Amino acid sequence: MKTKMFSLLVMLMFGAFTIFAAEKTEKVKVSGVSDTCKQKIQETALAVDGVSMADWNKESQMLSVTFDDSKTSLDKVEIAIAKAGHDTANHKATDEDYSKLPKECKYRKGDKSEE
Repeated sequence: MKTKMFSLLVMLMFGAFTIFAAEKTEKVKVSGVSDTCKQKIQETALAVDGVSMADWNKESQMLSVTFDDSKTSLDKVEIAIAKAGHDTANHKATDEDYSKLPKECKYRKGDKSEE
């Protein structure tokens, strides 16, 4: 009886560990220049299933994202952000997607809003 109870307890603890181990926080470089960009980058990341937190820093150009790695990956988050028009460390936005950004979000050389 003690062996069965111990086994059950171990299984429950392992299950709880597996659930909590799936939550992961990563950082990735994402190009942008304004508060409008910040809002779009964060909203895009949060729209990816499994993402629970996204915070982009304009000065460092870094996105901190927390996600359930059993539902998504950092790569999937980066792909979504690139489709929204922002280059990431591993995925560049297509010219078509980039062109859809508002003027104040243009960050590529020679395409700044003040030029």
